[in-house]
Amino acid sequence: MKTLKNHTLIYDNECPMCNIYSKGFIKAGMLDASGREAFTELSTKNKNLISFNRAKNEIALVDHEKNKVIYGLDSLLVIIGNSFPVLEKIARIKPLYWFFKKLYSFVSYNRKQIIPSAKDQTEEACVPDFNLKYRLAYITFVIIFSGYILSLFSTKLGLGLTQNFWREFVICVGQIVWQTLFLKYYLKVNIWNYLGNMMTVSLIGTLLLIPALFLNLSPFFSIIYFGIVVLMMLLEHLRRCRMLQLNFIPTLSWAIYRVLILTVLHYLYA
Repeated sequence: MKTLKNHTLIYDNECPMCNIYSKGFIKAGMLDASGREAFTELSTKNKNLISFNRAKNEIALVDHEKNKVIYGLDSLLVIIGNSFPVLEKIARIKPLYWFFKKLYSFVSYNRKQIIPSAKDQTEEACVPDFNLKYRLAYITFVIIFSGYILSLFSTKLGLGLTQNFWREFVICVGQIVWQTLFLKYYLKVNIWNYLGNMMTVSLIGTLLLIPALFLNLSPFFSIIYFGIVVLMMLLEHLRRCRMLQLNFIPTLSWAIYRVLILTVLHYLYA
């Protein structure tokens, strides 16, 4: 690998994804050993160079030779392009560049909802600005993905449920509406942060159900498996609420909705 010298990548050290890929650049020799610096441990020189607020939204790459800063997708392309020029040229083709830029923003603006940190509440934390467009995009993605997987898994439960994406879609949307109406006065401005975390809990549960789709489980064991997944989701919901400095009320509301839905489905398909 060709090392990009005299550059420092300013990464979010409280973000596991950022930590992994920035360390990967160094291990691969694409950046030198001192080629990254934690956002919460900025040197005075780099702190004076970067736009502090922009660096929270887009990872910053400091070019010490030219005394300038590159942000976001472009910073990653500069690092990758130094070792793989062809890949950078391909990624900069307008339609691909547009797609990758949107994908980068989609992940960056939702990264604290995907993997939160207990230190996100501090002033020094590298927490991105709230972006309604990308938060709605994330919520929509999880609803569609979860609705599809749940519609497939529901047929394995032996409860008379047929594969029906729109039924699961409505249930997922209903959870958001329920929590919003129930919690909007309690959470106030934190409602979008909570909803993003709640959708990640749903995403985790959905991903855990996928292996069962390829196993020849009986309805009994499918129900047991589903119950274990729901329990794991409940525990993860509680953990995230603690990180958001919330009490048990959001989890209680979340659990009540789940029980109501199961009761309604049992009544309709019994």
